[in-house]
Amino acid sequence: MLKRNLLKSLIGVVSVVALTTVAFAADPVKIVYIGKNTGNPYFDSITGGFKDACKSLGCDFEFVAPATAEATSQIPFIEAQVQRGVKVIGIAPNSPDALNQVFDAARAKGILVLTVNGDITKNESHRDATILPTNFDIVGHDQVEMVGSLIGYEGEIAILSATTEAPDQNKWIVGMKETLAKDPKYAKMKLVATVYGDDQPEKSTTEMEALLSNFPNLKGVIAPTTVGIAAAAQVVQGRKIADKVHVTGLGLPSEMRPFIKDGTVKAFQLWSPYNEGWLAVHFAKGVLDGKVKNEVGGKFDVPNLGTITINPGNSINTQSALTTFDAKNIDEYKF
Repeated sequence: MLKRNLLKSLIGVVSVVALTTVAFAADPVKIVYIGKNTGNPYFDSITGGFKDACKSLGCDFEFVAPATAEATSQIPFIEAQVQRGVKVIGIAPNSPDALNQVFDAARAKGILVLTVNGDITKNESHRDATILPTNFDIVGHDQVEMVGSLIGYEGEIAILSATTEAPDQNKWIVGMKETLAKDPKYAKMKLVATVYGDDQPEKSTTEMEALLSNFPNLKGVIAPTTVGIAAAAQVVQGRKIADKVHVTGLGLPSEMRPFIKDGTVKAFQLWSPYNEGWLAVHFAKGVLDGKVKNEVGGKFDVPNLGTITINPGNSINTQSALTTFDAKNIDEYKF
């Protein structure tokens, strides 16, 4: 009788363990990435990195985004994901400070909050870490150098940006202005206007056309947004003025290839958006599993990227510098 009861107890324990194991296996980590807005192909590449990493590590992934890139448009999306019970929220923030309260609420629920492809400048304490493609402190300088090299470091230039609230673009614009003001190498270059296309093709096109009308001596345009640079290049291509107005900025090789091939654009820059999603998932899963400590100076290995270091401000980069794309290398990149 005693043996029979003991056997029943053991069977019960094994059953509970088995059921627990099945329940655990059926409940993978839920990760969501919230883009700036829908209809922006730039986020397709980032999302691809998230998806592939989640397939590799066994996570559930979903991409969501508001229709427009307004400062508060992402708030209901964050609130919905908190209610859904996700473990990780990655987001390309549309504002440096409008999301602070909802970020705090998410983190209070134990959710890991990562800004990916943009940060909440001067409000970093409201997120856990930021995944950036490169050191954003040098992007502004590098963009000025790029346009300067195209126009012989002399003449009028303009900036065609995303939205007025976009924290990453605004950080780069500050860097551009500081570079122009302080570095004698660019003393003969004059910034005549900064306009905003709201990361919408139609408005970006309208703003580019207005720049050409308002500044007939314009020699260069920096568009630090994939939507803006494609729109600006299309306007220059249509008017056949590539020899007079040089367009550069941050763009996707897949979208900019035709403009490089026909000479409309000589060179532009970017990084691998895919690697941001890939890195974000490996970092998040490592933190949740206790294998990665979210501490400045910490290091962890990521397949295909090597050893990654957590920089001051819990900032993590996928590469050390911008990649320049031109006629010599454009066909090497497929994203």
